[in-house]
Amino acid sequence: MKRAEKSGRLSPFLQRVALCTTACVLAGFTWGCAGSTAHSSSSTVPQTPAAQSFGISGTVSPTTGGSGAVVTLSGAATATATANSAGAYSFSSLPAGTYALTPSNTGFTFSPTTLSATITTASITGLNFTATPQSGPTSSISGTITPTAGGSGATVMLAGPAAATTTTNASGTYTFTGLPNGAYTVTPSESGFTFTPASKSVTLSSANQTGVNFTAAASTSQAHAVALTWAASTSTVSGYNIYRSTVSGSGYTKLNSSLLASLSYSDTTVQSGTTYFYVATAVDSGGDESPDSNQATAVIP
Repeated sequence: MKRAEKSGRLSPFLQRVALCTTACVLAGFTWGCAGSTAHSSSSTVPQTPAAQSFGISGTVSPTTGGSGAVVTLSGAATATATANSAGAYSFSSLPAGTYALTPSNTGFTFSPTTLSATITTASITGLNFTATPQSGPTSSISGTITPTAGGSGATVMLAGPAAATTTTNASGTYTFTGLPNGAYTVTPSESGFTFTPASKSVTLSSANQTGVNFTAAASTSQAHAVALTWAASTSTVSGYNIYRSTVSGSGYTKLNSSLLASLSYSDTTVQSGTTYFYVATAVDSGGDESPDSNQATAVIP
């Protein structure tokens, strides 16, 4: 898309949009949260039009245990990747933040069991694991998460001499098999639910462990959103764009997938404990985009 730097085409046609924010509200309800917002009256803020995203990659060796191994990513984003026939895996389009990577493959243990990585301004490579065939007797860990409203389809993570991730069935039950002896931690998770207990410790000694159960309850914690409004351009425009960054003055990423016809936008993807910076632009019928508005700031509690 042609940006506002091509001022010869835009000159007085598009007017800088004035952006302001209201207090953040609890998404889907009528009461608010304690987030604070402010907007700057400064002049146009330079914008980086491309979204900032990064990658994480590595290998699981030797290929006897690495080929087909599943690597689970958690943290600022969640995903899984299956290592190729050479044991290589990769994740792409990741935002900056801190991550944990855990490999799993039936019949193998891994060293280390988990690796941590923090992305700041560049992709990270060389996060490697070594797979070792399991020896000696193996056992299983199983249990149920109730009620099924929170148990069905929940994610259960296993940490210990062998690491793995599984999903409960429609009845809320799960099983980890082929586990060597040792001390494990079982942790369930499901969006919108909390669990009692939050995790359980299990020690295997050549015998299966059953009844490792959890209770799910709908979460009562507040979800946050930022409500943005802006003044209409005095020129004829086709719509507006909203951009967001976690860095003041740069690194903005467009939030809307199509032009906004209204003069408001609700950002429901914010995270607690984070400060966000927003700008708005106007777009004419030819696809030309105005300079950025003043920058608005939202502090999420």
